[in-house]
Amino acid sequence: MHALVWHGKRDVRFDRVPDPVIQEDTDAVIRVTTTAICGSDLHLYEVLGPFMEPGDILGHEPMGIVEEVGRGVTQIKRGDRVVIPFNISCGSCFMCRDGLHSQCETTQVRSQGTGAAIFGYSKLYGEVAGGQAEYLRVPQAHFGPIKVPHGPPDENFIYLSDVLPTAWQAVEYANVPADGSLTIFGLGPIGQMSARIARRRGIRVIGVDLVPERLEMARRYGIRVLNLTDNKNIADSIREFTGGRGTDSVIDAVGMEAHGAPVGKLAHQMASLLPDALAASMMKKSGVDRLSALEASIDAVRRGGTISVVGVYGGMADPLPMLKLFDKQIQLRMGQANVKRWIDDIMPLVTDESDPLGLRDLATHVLPLKEGPKGYEIFQKKQDGVIKVLLKP
Repeated sequence: MHALVWHGKRDVRFDRVPDPVIQEDTDAVIRVTTTAICGSDLHLYEVLGPFMEPGDILGHEPMGIVEEVGRGVTQIKRGDRVVIPFNISCGSCFMCRDGLHSQCETTQVRSQGTGAAIFGYSKLYGEVAGGQAEYLRVPQAHFGPIKVPHGPPDENFIYLSDVLPTAWQAVEYANVPADGSLTIFGLGPIGQMSARIARRRGIRVIGVDLVPERLEMARRYGIRVLNLTDNKNIADSIREFTGGRGTDSVIDAVGMEAHGAPVGKLAHQMASLLPDALAASMMKKSGVDRLSALEASIDAVRRGGTISVVGVYGGMADPLPMLKLFDKQIQLRMGQANVKRWIDDIMPLVTDESDPLGLRDLATHVLPLKEGPKGYEIFQKKQDGVIKVLLKP
């Protein structure tokens, strides 16, 4: 089969690789019909190379048709249409029973001190072959795959793999009071869906970004937007709309790809010049992130408010303004999305023919899988109005 394969920093290729096979009784193999490039994939493309190996298959947002199942898999069968959650979880351990599927004790990558394994996401998360491929082996298939009906286009369902559960959890963790207000930093796919979900709940939403196409998309869904480049102090602008206090809650949907923080960017570049083993050790023990979005979130949230961090950070030595967090009595919630926890809540919106979340209005680019390298390049450079890239094997 063919797949998108990592070969180095900003070097993704469309390669021929071995077909996946059943290895465990709880495995399945699916034929991928749609997969996607996630903003998190750009971290592998740009800064997390020390944790990658040439030949690693990328991707953690796939869906497709079941081709084969192991003897221990009974909830799905050949021919079923399924979406695959990005985190690999067993459904029965202590963490899974508590709804923390991203911390699954069966698939935790203990050698790296990290949580549940993730498809296509480096040594840090198990080095499991990813879903930007023609076929995918699915571990823990007795629990993970989400059955969806045949008929509607893949665009109706593909976001169940990551975008929708991540956005839903971001809003849940934000703990916005009834009739409250919410700022969302970053209007990529997660920020867009977080904003739409929050609006459906009657929350007043302010979206912040600096990419014109993202701002325009959010504006189409009734979101008040602020352009970061036009506001020298974004927190002051937010306070103007909220009686001088700031919003009740903030979602940081940016993470370590934040623009503009030269010190953090320099640290990333320095790490990339080291041999992989040294760079990985440095990033795990003393790495720092570009914290512009998180610092803005701390500034913009009202006293006693909540910050929900959904953007991915990778630093182990990030300097946080603890005095400000303590003085403002801010609550922080964060973490990888626990995909299966939220599916029952989200599914009615996904199957509603009126498309209340505008799922068919999120992908700006649909490309053949073989053009995946181009998809990575334009997504990383924010060219051609790109917001979300879907790939078709």
